[in-house]
Amino acid sequence: MPRYGLLIDYDYCTGCHTCEVACQQEHNFPAGKTGIIVTEHVYQSHDRVRVDHQPFVTALCDLCAKRVRAGEPPACVKHCQSQCMQYGSVAALARAMEERPKQMLVTPG
Repeated sequence: MPRYGLLIDYDYCTGCHTCEVACQQEHNFPAGKTGIIVTEHVYQSHDRVRVDHQPFVTALCDLCAKRVRAGEPPACVKHCQSQCMQYGSVAALARAMEERPKQMLVTPG
């Protein structure tokens, strides 16, 4: 049986936090609890600044098991405004990682 996970292309994540809100609403989590959290990383070099946003799953993430059983993608994937998240089998997502340099494969456990 294949394992499933999320492939996140953080080069395109804008830090909108829509994935966090969608997760909280899908699972009725209270404020401060979510299955995914977006962190911000600021890098400064000479006169340039770069900001990366990286969504990470938390221990509360179940990849929206109920939605997936109904044929829907996880809430975070569906509502991602920059469409930088994919859901699928770990094997397929690992193959897709070869195409772009700034991606991470996440398998909640």
